[in-house]
Amino acid sequence: SVPLEVDEDYFEAIAIAQKRGFTIYQCLSEKIPTRKIQRSLDRQLKDYSESHLLIFGDEAQTQQVWMWVKKEGRKRTPIFHTYKLAQSAEGIIQKLEPLFFSIDEEDDATLVKTVAKVNKGFNVEQVTKQFFQDFEGLHRDFCLEIDGIDNEGDRRWYGSVLLNRLMFVYFLQKRYFLNDKDNEYLDKKFGDCQEQGASFYGFLKDLFFEGFAKPEFDRSPEIQKSLGKIRYLNGGLFLKHSIEQKYPHISVSDQAFENVLNLFSSYSWHLDDRPDAEKDSNEINPDVLGYIFEKYINQKEFGAYYTRPEITEYLCDRTINKVIVDKVNQATGKQFQDIEALKGNLNNELCHLLLEEILPTLTLLDPACGSGAFLVAAMKTLIPIYQTIIGKVTLSNDGKLKAWFAGMQRDHGSIDYYIKKRIITDNLYGVDIMEEATEICKLRLFLSLVSAVEKVEDLEPLPNVDFNIMAGNSLIGLIRVDGGSFDSLGGSKTGGNGIDPTQLNLIGQTIIQGNLLNALAASEYQQILEDKNKSIALYKKHAFLSDEQRGADERSKDQSVLALRNHIDKLNGESQGKLNQLLLAEFSTKLGIKFEEAQLNTKKTQKRLLNIGDIDALEPFHWGYHFDKVFERGGFDAIIANPPWEIFKPQAKEFFAHHSDLVTKNKMDIKNV
Repeated sequence: SVPLEVDEDYFEAIAIAQKRGFTIYQCLSEKIPTRKIQRSLDRQLKDYSESHLLIFGDEAQTQQVWMWVKKEGRKRTPIFHTYKLAQSAEGIIQKLEPLFFSIDEEDDATLVKTVAKVNKGFNVEQVTKQFFQDFEGLHRDFCLEIDGIDNEGDRRWYGSVLLNRLMFVYFLQKRYFLNDKDNEYLDKKFGDCQEQGASFYGFLKDLFFEGFAKPEFDRSPEIQKSLGKIRYLNGGLFLKHSIEQKYPHISVSDQAFENVLNLFSSYSWHLDDRPDAEKDSNEINPDVLGYIFEKYINQKEFGAYYTRPEITEYLCDRTINKVIVDKVNQATGKQFQDIEALKGNLNNELCHLLLEEILPTLTLLDPACGSGAFLVAAMKTLIPIYQTIIGKVTLSNDGKLKAWFAGMQRDHGSIDYYIKKRIITDNLYGVDIMEEATEICKLRLFLSLVSAVEKVEDLEPLPNVDFNIMAGNSLIGLIRVDGGSFDSLGGSKTGGNGIDPTQLNLIGQTIIQGNLLNALAASEYQQILEDKNKSIALYKKHAFLSDEQRGADERSKDQSVLALRNHIDKLNGESQGKLNQLLLAEFSTKLGIKFEEAQLNTKKTQKRLLNIGDIDALEPFHWGYHFDKVFERGGFDAIIANPPWEIFKPQAKEFFAHHSDLVTKNKMDIKNV
């Protein structure tokens, strides 16, 4: 042991392991010392052992801090990893795996090789800068290796789709959720494809559309042998993307995927979704995806900014908790001051109210959701409320509450997973003008969901949230839709056969003649809304049906789910045309707005009447159509987004013109301002 001292506080570092001169020390104390003291103790320990790793722990054995110092010349950079007893050991296990010496390596083991292994496990790059730079170049090069897509924008978009899927799979892989805990699944399958002369892109399509999108017993024997044990996950992430349907002959070179896997393998991946997670962590976690996206697109052009979790969580706590308390007070006549007072006084009546009325119908919107930072924070705000309720329910004698809890335990392996899944499906809404942003947003919500389970057996189908998180211009669109005006515009320009999703029953499909957007009756708009809402309800419900809850003849539903989504997309697309016409009439006729068109060879502009092309180019998001049920109830319960941080700066002439009377009295000339 080595005696150490800082400011008359005494510590003892005990050597617990050694390899070729590299020593691992443990330092226990009543409570873990501050980072400043940790650094001081490590510097003292350097006099006894130049190469070492120091583990700090509390005497109650509830948490640890692993500290390793990276050396570059004379520069010493400490790297920390915190582990708490209540959390998953995934992160620390990932760091320790590279330290393993096989029997074959023993004869060759040296201090240099030992330090190199520690370096591989603990020396992870600062991802908020380095990984973004690496990813930016990777995305650019990756898109160049995609064939079969002639539109550059679509090719770039599809590159993002594939990389999103691969990042999701990589997180699963590092969580030991693929093929009997194989944490090198993708790399091994890539090697197999290389040996067999097969396309890795072809393998990935099987993994996405036959593996994650279908229950295991619905896969062919050949697919099962090729993929291994892969959990059925469902979710829009693994349905064929609109680009994949638009371009049926896409191919991607193996070299593109080799570059991806090489980059990914050089970082540590960790589904760290704990509220007390280290904010300066060097690992790739879901929060990093938001940073990458919002850095990758042009910030100044698109107005995308990375908001730190501390800010998003604080704003969501202050907003959402107050909404819930106000709803409870209004419904019960009580006067709870804050959420803690409410949670501290929960009884059976309040549990029923929250579980049956308030929480299922709570609607939270981020109108410029970007990569989903605020929506993830909103979910984290709601989780403790559910957890407190469940704690009360377990002690309750209320038969209905106990039945609810027993049913949840019986039907769902992980209660935390189910709670997150319900929140994502029922409570969270987001809109962004960039389709790529909405896809990253959904990816982050899925990753946060997966982080709630410890065993692969507890993974359930991902939620279908394609019609909660949507793309469009949230600043322009119809809040209320005049059904009579919509009907008077006449039928849809497109005809042909449509699929009636209300008849699917999630098994087969019934073909009906004509299209629902053809003139039906005076209530055409209401019938469209009814069809849309029923279809979305079926689409969402699918994610909550386990394989055991479905009959043998209806287990394979991936085609039906895809048909549902395609039908809703088609319905929305055709409705968009008519809604845009209504908006054109609103802008042009009622408001008299004109378009200022630039003129060639002059700085002047010429005003002209608006046309439908001008409206279409704005990509309006029609709130009253897409979220009609929400607006029927009076609108969203809370808007969660960044407040206007900048100071309001009025334009000088505008300010003085507003106070022209005062200016005139003082004989001041506005033109001279």
